[in-house]
Amino acid sequence: MSAGGRVSLRGVSKAFGEVVALRDVDLDIEPVEFFALLGPSGSGKTTTLRLIAGLEQVSEGTILVDGEDVTDAGPGERDVAMVFQSYALYPHMTVAENISFPLRMDRVPKGEIAPLVHEAARRVKIEHLLDRRPGQLSGGQQQRCALARAIVRKPRLFLLDEPLSNLDAKLRLETRVELKKLQRNLNVTAIYVTHDQEEAMTLADRMAIFLDGAIVQVGTPEEVFERPQTVAVAGFIGSPAMNLLPGELSGRGVVVAGRRIELPRPPDASSGPVVVGVRPGHVRFDPDGLPAVLEVAELLGETTLLNLRLGEHPIRMRVNGKVRAAEGEPVAISFDPVAVHLFDRTSGQRIATD
Repeated sequence: MSAGGRVSLRGVSKAFGEVVALRDVDLDIEPVEFFALLGPSGSGKTTTLRLIAGLEQVSEGTILVDGEDVTDAGPGERDVAMVFQSYALYPHMTVAENISFPLRMDRVPKGEIAPLVHEAARRVKIEHLLDRRPGQLSGGQQQRCALARAIVRKPRLFLLDEPLSNLDAKLRLETRVELKKLQRNLNVTAIYVTHDQEEAMTLADRMAIFLDGAIVQVGTPEEVFERPQTVAVAGFIGSPAMNLLPGELSGRGVVVAGRRIELPRPPDASSGPVVVGVRPGHVRFDPDGLPAVLEVAELLGETTLLNLRLGEHPIRMRVNGKVRAAEGEPVAISFDPVAVHLFDRTSGQRIATD
């Protein structure tokens, strides 16, 4: 298969009546990338996927696939395959008939269909289920059937709309690994919609973060996690999300809760009100640190998540192992200066410190 599947969106907007679902989106997805569209419900990610698929028409803008303008092309002209959250299998058809459906729609010669169906089923490990109907399958098997139906035509774009959300936690983890291997073996561009950060972080080569109908950051999972460009992204990415506290920047230091933290590198701004961001894993116990109160301790197995109160501000801290501390107990904490993020309090934009 040729490594096609470059997707470009230029100034794409979508309105449903008075409701603007997507505003002025520019995006480039490279051939053979596993690209995630990540965001909360109603942020515009599924609308973007449906526009790429041709299931919705843009209100403004242009969509290009491999340099070809497909803005007004129908779904059948775009050479894409889509896996829906609901799987959308035909209940009266066998697994083999479901998988072969797109081939029959494309009028592939009858003698060529069976080998293609068997190969697609083999790739997702359901070749022994071809004679069953969807009602006789588990949720995971139905999902594999939907994947086989999507890949049987060898499309240039593989579009997935929250395909793992109906699976239980253990099966979701197993299928996630297989899905990534499948995409690599197929050598196809995959665009994957999810609200699950862990899925996006583990699967994606790059991702776009959607908030309120707009893309607010694009980058590798590592870039987005380690260098969120806005307060909004910082407050969304991470489980649990980054702690965000008011602070005052002064020279090479920032004052938080009445204490000054010296920064290892001079920031791009010299003074003024800022938002200080610290991930829960970079908060630590420190007898000379800020006075806080433990409210709730959540044991998560190998780690414990501590819910603290620092003055009037809630703050979360992640520590290894089990912490024996009573609720309401005073503690003292500090932040790793190297891991402190700064954001302009007015604009919400990141202030560089490197």
